[in-house]
Amino acid sequence: MIEDIKRRALHRVRILEGQLRAIERQIEQEDYCVDIVTQSLAVQRSLASLNSLLVENHLRTHVPHMLQAGGEEREQAIEELVRLYGLKGRGD
Repeated sequence: MIEDIKRRALHRVRILEGQLRAIERQIEQEDYCVDIVTQSLAVQRSLASLNSLLVENHLRTHVPHMLQAGGEEREQAIEELVRLYGLKGRGD
């Protein structure tokens, strides 16, 4: 994994952990529903940011080698990218 992306991804995961603990506390304390949903939406944005980092790492590291290798590896890379592209519209 590219060191800068790894550092940023781990930072994002730690933020997500805190956000999820905050949601748990909000639910336990029976906070106002809209406040909980607002925090949940922030988690979704954080997850999207994490996903972007992971896809960037994959595109910069694995995909070039897979495409260059040809054959089954090339097809696997293409299938993965098509699958990831298809996931983009879901839940947005």
